[in-house]
Amino acid sequence: MIGSSRFRTDVSHSARIWNYWLGGMGHYPVDAEVGDRILSLVPALPRSAVADRRFLTRAVRYLAEEAGIRQFLDIGTGLPTTDNTHEIAQRVDPSCRIVCVDNDPLVFAHAHALLNSTPEGAAVFIEGDVHDPEAILRDAAETLDFSRPVAITMLGILNFVLRTDEAVSVVRRLLDAVPSGSYLVVSHPTTEVDGEAMTKAVDYWNGQGTAPMTLRSRAELVRFFEGVEILEPGIVTCSRWRPDAAEGESAEVTHFGGVGRKP
Repeated sequence: MIGSSRFRTDVSHSARIWNYWLGGMGHYPVDAEVGDRILSLVPALPRSAVADRRFLTRAVRYLAEEAGIRQFLDIGTGLPTTDNTHEIAQRVDPSCRIVCVDNDPLVFAHAHALLNSTPEGAAVFIEGDVHDPEAILRDAAETLDFSRPVAITMLGILNFVLRTDEAVSVVRRLLDAVPSGSYLVVSHPTTEVDGEAMTKAVDYWNGQGTAPMTLRSRAELVRFFEGVEILEPGIVTCSRWRPDAAEGESAEVTHFGGVGRKP
């Protein structure tokens, strides 16, 4: 995620609040306090957190099973829960290689949970900030072969790059580093669902001392996919991106997601 690398338990942090909403244990009272206040404004956010996680599962499974991707660069990986990127990919093919990127010290402390790779593949954690894609690419190159296709996954991370032009530039730099046949996966909180309540929640969030974030419209999210082929069904509420039949009817959630292929 974004923010200071200094370990703080008196200031809320995005990865820990997200973990709280997912029912995890990697958070502190301040994270629960801020998380509960945000839920008072947008009660459906835990549903968004779950839907976002399921979107990751479906997207990575598609990329490994159907698109034949064997390398993943997961930026803003967050705290480990169930079905992390490397676990999903390596269930399809144990030789998959995954680099997880975050700069939250609590995520780093739990990095061992991200490193239970199959012997045939690799799963490594590197410290990195989305504002510095050059450093991410440099360190990831120790594990990934950038002459072969890579899936770049950026779930709930570009919202911490406040200027849209800068966020687009970050994505462009990452895509420039990977060859044709690579993929981009993005999810992002939007103004498309519960827009007024979400705006109030973000205003509160940004006043708590944690890393500031922003919402974006679908039109702004489309900019991240300029130059890539957006897969069907396009950029949609992430609960409706190729949902599994077992999930039943999918309600709209506040996070939108999409997957694109570099031609």
